[in-house]
Amino acid sequence: MNQSIPDIEKSSAPDIQAFQEARLRELLPYLQAHSPYYRDLFAQHAIDIHSIHTLEDLRRIPVTVKDDLHHRNWDFLCVPRQSVVDYITTSGTLGDPLTFAATEADLQRLAYNEYLSLTCAGGTPSDIYQLMVTLDKRFMAGLAYFMGIRQMGAGVVRAGVGSPGFQLDTIHRIQPTVLIAVPSFLVKLIDYAEAQGVDLRQSSVKSAVCIGEPIRNDDFSLNVLGQRLTDRWGIALYSTYASTEMSTAFTECEHGAGGHHHPELLIVELLDDDNQPVGEGKIGEVTITTLGVEAMPLLRFKTGDLCRYHAAPCACGRTTLRLGPVVGRKQQMIKYKGTTLYPPALFEVLNSISEVEEYVITLRSNEVGADEVYVDIATPTPSEEVRKKIEAVFRQKVRLTPQISFSSAAHIQQLKFPPMSRKEVKLIDER
Repeated sequence: MNQSIPDIEKSSAPDIQAFQEARLRELLPYLQAHSPYYRDLFAQHAIDIHSIHTLEDLRRIPVTVKDDLHHRNWDFLCVPRQSVVDYITTSGTLGDPLTFAATEADLQRLAYNEYLSLTCAGGTPSDIYQLMVTLDKRFMAGLAYFMGIRQMGAGVVRAGVGSPGFQLDTIHRIQPTVLIAVPSFLVKLIDYAEAQGVDLRQSSVKSAVCIGEPIRNDDFSLNVLGQRLTDRWGIALYSTYASTEMSTAFTECEHGAGGHHHPELLIVELLDDDNQPVGEGKIGEVTITTLGVEAMPLLRFKTGDLCRYHAAPCACGRTTLRLGPVVGRKQQMIKYKGTTLYPPALFEVLNSISEVEEYVITLRSNEVGADEVYVDIATPTPSEEVRKKIEAVFRQKVRLTPQISFSSAAHIQQLKFPPMSRKEVKLIDER
């Protein structure tokens, strides 16, 4: 058993619940006293916070959604501006970015979260991490990884995003043992290395923490992208899921059976459209209550991300809830001729087709308001035959026929990295 696992993450379900309920009873008076938004919410719904004692009682409080954050962003701030030491914005994938403030204590909590997450993913003080994400542009994740690695006592090289040549040079010069990167970029890195006659299997890298894209299917087997990385490089892969709003990550351990919940940092619910809890293995919207956040804590915030949860203890020794791969984002649901699906299913199809080198998916509404899917593809062999093959694979796997256009790789790169973007954009929703 991993001795670095906090005791609370190895505790019984009743003990974890009692621990979280004690933290909840500390949070509610804090929000009442310091949060203009939640003070108004409690008054509007006649909620006596002192009557909220259990996690079940929590359900009496209305959920908070992204629109609430958009409309009253600074009414969530619980500290004076002079106590804020860092400002962060969300990526804005589903609309205008949200601004979050952090105190020194919040940054320390963020570091602790990533320390827990990276040690969960097998990290040790003897590792060297190649951080292939940005630390600038108000991006929380890069900062969190950097601070978590520092807290672990491991080495870190801030390589940033893009440029396979620079990443390969960094691997050669620094000899990192772990990469933190978007998995589809790692495929490009392998392609580049092979073109240069470099066998990455002989490199110092032993594992990768994969961010931003799923690498597993619902049954935790590797999906097409994860299998491609394993087959071509052979390193261990760990998936992680997080968001700016929760300031917490769900990261896999070596058993690859879902992202582990850290109950000391977060209360998590999975809710249906009526805000009722879903059962184990059912799809629900990840809904979080942050614990230990000073500047902008959130109470029953619906993230928009759809997942399944698993409650059985893990072989690693943790007894906490595990989240499966993100099925999709609620706002990005596609309805196509009686079929309901989410963009990750489309990514999986395109990742499985060898002729597809680069792609961007655009969602539009047609003249009668139905969803239409357009795919821009870069391929070395554009032809009607390739188009028909791609359409056939889509029909077979997801019962959908997209509108396919062939474009240059350079044009697709422009689409994938628009101005102000901090990460690759593979889906453009114009509906």
